[in-house]
Amino acid sequence: MIDNYLLEELVTFKKYGTLAATAEQLLVTQPTVTRGMQKLEDELNVKIFDRQPNHISLTKTGELAAKEAQKVLDQNNNFVETIRKYEDSHKVLRIGSVVPGPMILLRSLKDLPTEVELSDDLLADDSVIGKLENNDFSFVLTDKEIMTDTIESRYIGSEHLSVNLDKFTYLANQNSVTFKELKGMSFVVISDIGLWKQIIQDNIPDAKFLYQEQTEAFTEITRYSNFPYFNTNISGLDNHLQTEDDDRVRITISDDASTIDLYAAYLKKQKKRVAPVIKTLTQKWQQS
Repeated sequence: MIDNYLLEELVTFKKYGTLAATAEQLLVTQPTVTRGMQKLEDELNVKIFDRQPNHISLTKTGELAAKEAQKVLDQNNNFVETIRKYEDSHKVLRIGSVVPGPMILLRSLKDLPTEVELSDDLLADDSVIGKLENNDFSFVLTDKEIMTDTIESRYIGSEHLSVNLDKFTYLANQNSVTFKELKGMSFVVISDIGLWKQIIQDNIPDAKFLYQEQTEAFTEITRYSNFPYFNTNISGLDNHLQTEDDDRVRITISDDASTIDLYAAYLKKQKKRVAPVIKTLTQKWQQS
């Protein structure tokens, strides 16, 4: 069996083209690479290098060998990653979500098991099944009730969108507003809001959205301006998004699209492990 380090040297040489560059990338000496190249040829029993004075290059056979070596390295890496993920899935309870609200609520819980790990990155809606099947997550909060041969879902609760308006605007006197009534307005918005981004963009006509990557920038703008902004019955629990002395009026948005039903999706074989956390989350959601 050919050692991985020899395949890595071959792939690196193909990419960078010289022994010196290969050695530099792999953090070894040039003579080490030279010996490795010779050993690889000996083990393959074919000529894969064309050696000329002060120059070495790959033969056509060498080009093929480098291509196949990359496939072997990728397979080995996938093998290691798959095994490690499977092992971690029985030690770490990793949770992901397609919107930020559930993660905010989970972070507010004081009695989460120590093995729980909350992802900082929101997932794309169409990636949930793959992430679960690959053991990337123990369960994912999603707006889809996923039921397959290997995955099942449990309803957690609903998240409702509201808008915070300057108290002097005429809409601030209403009990609720529609997306259409917000037409043409400019909003300051946290960038990473998952599904909510597409919902507000699709449903508010002619609106402008001032997306902010950093929470600090968002709070500064809301503090020193009268731009409206959005929150939900769950995201309001995040103290980092709260602005002191904010005199805006929170108004419920009444459209059906302003409500998302959320489910905890998990592999059926993980049900026993995730059930206590899902139960706690559901209870907390009902109190919010």
